Amino acid sequence: MKYLLIVISFFLLSLPTIYGKVKVCTTTSLIQNLAQEIGGGFIEVENLMGPGVDPHLYKATASDIKKLRSADIIFYNGLHLEGRMVDVFESLAEQGKAVFAVTDGIDRSSLLTLGGNAGYDPHVWFDPDLWSQCAQKIFIELKKFDSQNAMHYQKQTDSYKASLKNLYRWAKELADTLPAPSKILITSHDAYNYFGSAFGFQVIGVQGISTVSEAGLADIISTIDYIKKHKIKAIFIESSVSPAAIERIAQDSGAKIGGKLFSDSLGKKGEILDEYDVGNYLGMFKYNMTTIVKNLK
Repeated sequence: MKYLLIVISFFLLSLPTIYGKVKVCTTTSLIQNLAQEIGGGFIEVENLMGPGVDPHLYKATASDIKKLRSADIIFYNGLHLEGRMVDVFESLAEQGKAVFAVTDGIDRSSLLTLGGNAGYDPHVWFDPDLWSQCAQKIFIELKKFDSQNAMHYQKQTDSYKASLKNLYRWAKELADTLPAPSKILITSHDAYNYFGSAFGFQVIGVQGISTVSEAGLADIISTIDYIKKHKIKAIFIESSVSPAAIERIAQDSGAKIGGKLFSDSLGKKGEILDEYDVGNYLGMFKYNMTTIVKNLK
């Protein structure tokens, strides 16, 4: 009887109820998805930026501040991706709120620098290995906050990191079907440098690393000249960036628009494109890679 009571007690403690769930707030849909993969049914996630929202330009609203203050843990990307929210995060941290940049889990030697004192490229999710390190950071902080469910978080993390390894192998094999001269990826802004480094693509972003300023005329003209010189077949628009510059470049260079890639956000929940669920990271990544390879061949 005593043993049965112990088992029942353990079960009740481990059962995720709405009241007992860890309240997590995330900034981007990418981090929201990552937190859900690690936390599973033991966390409740509220996210600030929905599909198609550009985190470089995003400013926190009054309702966002309310969500952040009511959360147990806040996860954001860091590396100035959410550049206009830095003061908010610092203020909340000073008030004792548990605020963490998922990129703090990455060894700085693995990050791409922007040159001078400009810092690091924040678009780390386009390298599955770096995204795996971000998953580990979320696991560590959830385990600290909710130690009684540490085994659950460990199991979820191990499973998801294995999925990311499989994703990398799949993506590498598909990318390698392209001949090296064809592996030139031109998009709206410089979001894909980690992708290029991981899978052997030369990457050109018309607007540079951030979307704060629009593409200049000189950048557009040089991109057009580059496309003509190298006979590039396709260029790509992005889901969270205005397509105007890419559309103009396509018209003047003769390259086709190969499709829309997801860059700084996921698609809508349950959105299926070319059989892939772009509302989650794994599906988004497979859709992007398939779209790129198909149109550059």
